[in-house]
Formats: sequence, structure tokens, C-alpha cells
Amino acid sequence: MNILISNDDGVSAPGILAAKQAVEDLANVTVVAPDKNNSSIGRRITLFKHLKLDSCKLEDGSPAYSVSGSPADAVIVGADYVMDENPDLVISGINQGVNISCDITSSGTVCAALEAVSLGIPAIAVSLFMDPKTSFKQDENSEWYVDYDFSLAKKVLHDLVLKIMDDGFPEDVDLFNLNVPSNYDSEDVMITDLADRMLEKKVIDNSDTEKEELFNYPLDENQENDDLIMITSDLVKEYPKGSDGYALLVEKCPSLTPLSVDMTIRDLKDWRIE
Repeated sequence: MNILISNDDGVSAPGILAAKQAVEDLANVTVVAPDKNNSSIGRRITLFKHLKLDSCKLEDGSPAYSVSGSPADAVIVGADYVMDENPDLVISGINQGVNISCDITSSGTVCAALEAVSLGIPAIAVSLFMDPKTSFKQDENSEWYVDYDFSLAKKVLHDLVLKIMDDGFPEDVDLFNLNVPSNYDSEDVMITDLADRMLEKKVIDNSDTEKEELFNYPLDENQENDDLIMITSDLVKEYPKGSDGYALLVEKCPSLTPLSVDMTIRDLKDWRIE
């Protein structure tokens, strides 16, 4: 089996190395990913513009390629140019953050998998849910850091790929969206639906003193700090039973959502525009 691995966090992100380590005993693995972080970029494709393709190495010294474009670009370049023939499977991730609900259409991680499907290649998008109660820790100097524990995600991804190798994808399933909690030990994978949404979004400006620190990011040229607004978001806290959010936040277990790229609603025989 030949597997192409990409992501939206960039080729140097620890999650892409974790994904490679999860499946390298099962298949020939090629890593092609954006040269920098491209989170929440959706399925943007760079058409008729030059892209830079560089060879590089992952942290373990294994070879990889970086692309000066989007996650979807990286999948196209990897499948159509870097690899000698189309891969049998594309894995996008392991993303450092959750990707659930109908909000996945803005996710670079999931949209890289969608791009693979458009090329006729089945795909898995995999993300790591980091619970603030267990993932944020302090070092010996009392400095806070994020503990990216990929161990459970690697095991579940390995088992999923092994299952696909043995049985193939289920009928009418084009890709799987896998979300695994960090720093939890439950290996019981729930087959889930997409929740309605993942994020509560809000627009703020400089008059919001509670969010004042957000405006300390570097400004674009010709911008002035006194006329800026910003879109912020908070994670939705309640999800219906059976949804991906419920599996992660309530059951504390991995969520596997089977998806089809065909979004057509066909049962409208009696619906007419008069």
C-alpha cells in the first residue's frame, strides 16, 4: 500500500511525524505538506501561480517535501507529481486541535482529505482534541506548555488503516473524519454524526477590554490599531448524543465520522417551484 500524508499545520508540525509513525509499518509512506501553518484555510487551491517544492526532513530524519501552498495544493502535488503513481490512501493530520461538526468545511485538515477524494483517492482526516484540563501542564519553571500526547491517536489511526487494508472503505463512504482525545485512555471508537457546529463566533473591536490582548498581534502594513476588528471563537460546550462532539467532550473517547462528498438531497419528489 502507498500512503500520502499531508496536513494543514505545516511539514514541521509534530502531528505529521506522529501520523507517519502510526502507519509506516503498514505501507510505503510519502510526506508532502505545506511549508507553514495553513489552519482554517478550507479547500483553497493555488491555480496558475508558481509553487515552490522543497525536499526536507522530519524530526526523525526521514524525508519529506514542503509546498509553498495550501493543504489541498500539497495533496495535489504529492499525488500527481511527487509520487510515481496515485496513492492508495491519503491521511491528513494528525492535526493539533479538534475538527468536528459541520464546521469541518473550513478545516484545512479535512479539506485536504476532500481534495484527495476529488482525485479518486480515499482519505482519512485525523485530529487531536486537547482537553485544557489534561493537556495544559506546567514545567519545572512553572511555565505552561501543551502536552501533545499522540499515543492514542497513533494507535487508533494504525488500527483504522489496518481495518481499511483488510476490508476496504464501507459502501458510500469517501473519507473518515477521526478525532481522538489527548491524555485519555479510552480506545472504544464511537461511530458518530456531525454535530451542527463546533464554534461560537463573535466579532470584537478595541472597545472590548476583555479581549484587548488579542490586538497585540503584528499589524498589516497601513493598518492602525484603533480601527481594527477581529473574529473570535469559543468551542461549543453541549452536543447531541451520537455526535462527534458528544463522543469527545462527554464520553472522552475517539470519534469516527464516515463522510461522503456527495451532498445531494434526492428525496424531493413532491417539492416544486411554482
